[in-house]
Amino acid sequence: MQLGGAKDSQIRDSSNPKVHPQPMEETANQNPEAVEALVSKIFTNISSLKSAYIRLQAAHTPYDPDKIQAADKLVISELKNLSELKHFYRENNPRPTYISPQDSRLAAEIQEQQSLLKTYEVMVKKFQSEIHNKDSEIVQLQQHIQDATLKRAKLEKNLKLRGLSSSSKDSEGGSVDGNENIPVLSPELFKSAVELASKAIHDFSKPLINMMKAAGWDLDAAANSIEPDIKYAKRAHKKYAFEYHICQKMFTGFQQENFGLNNENKDKDKDTFFREYLALRDTDPLDSVGQDPDSEFGKFCRGKYVIVVHPKMEASFFGNLDHRNYIMGGGHPRTPFYQAFLKLAKAIWVLHLLSHSFEPVIKVYQVSKGCEFSEVYMESVVKNFVVDESGEKPKVGLMVMPGFGIGGSVIQCRVYLTGIKEIE
Repeated sequence: MQLGGAKDSQIRDSSNPKVHPQPMEETANQNPEAVEALVSKIFTNISSLKSAYIRLQAAHTPYDPDKIQAADKLVISELKNLSELKHFYRENNPRPTYISPQDSRLAAEIQEQQSLLKTYEVMVKKFQSEIHNKDSEIVQLQQHIQDATLKRAKLEKNLKLRGLSSSSKDSEGGSVDGNENIPVLSPELFKSAVELASKAIHDFSKPLINMMKAAGWDLDAAANSIEPDIKYAKRAHKKYAFEYHICQKMFTGFQQENFGLNNENKDKDKDTFFREYLALRDTDPLDSVGQDPDSEFGKFCRGKYVIVVHPKMEASFFGNLDHRNYIMGGGHPRTPFYQAFLKLAKAIWVLHLLSHSFEPVIKVYQVSKGCEFSEVYMESVVKNFVVDESGEKPKVGLMVMPGFGIGGSVIQCRVYLTGIKEIE
């Protein structure tokens, strides 16, 4: 009986199959082909998303705002497509009620919306950054427009000063094209004139030292007499003592409008200074003093020569003082030595004319022996150097070219430093 009962029980179990918790409707609704198509779309969408993200990364190196914006839009578009696929799947394949109640679905929707909100917050910050950058560009462009307007006003003023207006050219039968090389009054023009003056000092020191050598001078003693107690890193550096001597003598009175000359000329305006600069800058200085020996430039040359070249030097150079007496008498000799000096005098004189053409006048500044070296206001004539064993900061030994303040910028003075060692 027991065996029979067991068998009947088995028969009843097989005739009444066990009911699984999964609803029959879900099983019936599942279409393998539709699911396969959906999965294929998802994989395709993910591949497109990866491609868009790679393009977004590539747009940052090098940085290209237009490419970044296009790639960013593409990434967002692919994310939206992926979100739509998810919604499509949820609508057509609702989860069993016993696994995913309505509250779980709402929670998932909320989480998705929060993720989208974070994405939009990132986009808003990016757009705010772009707006800030555009504002900065606008400010810069406005500054460029203002600078261009000021420059145009200066150009128009200079054209009027030099008689280059179209009406004057038509009346004279001239051409503006012939004046393309006429410079514009600018800080860059003054900086180039400073460089030429510095080179002129260096160039004139060479024949001066050579003539002293030929005359049997003790150059070490001469350098020490110009400025004693200078510790030179190399013996060859004593040449800077002579450049220092030339600089000090030539720039005496530079800040004065008449450069220290005893003349009765009335005060000149800025335009007059600039016209005189233009008239002299491309002229041979020997021709200038030959045409008008007693001009301001001619007097300047004679006055500076007699204080730069000491009578003892000249007597040893020429055997007498006839050369010097001829200059002091109002002449300008055509000797090679004096012609070399005229090149120096012209470079300093045109620099003076140019400095007084600006409004306000460009200020000249000098530094004294013993001042600590400042990279802002000074430039070392020895380029490659290290501090010596004492470890003290380098100090000014000699100033071979003064500095200038022009607008809000500085043209450094050139100095020879003590307490250094030159690197070969």
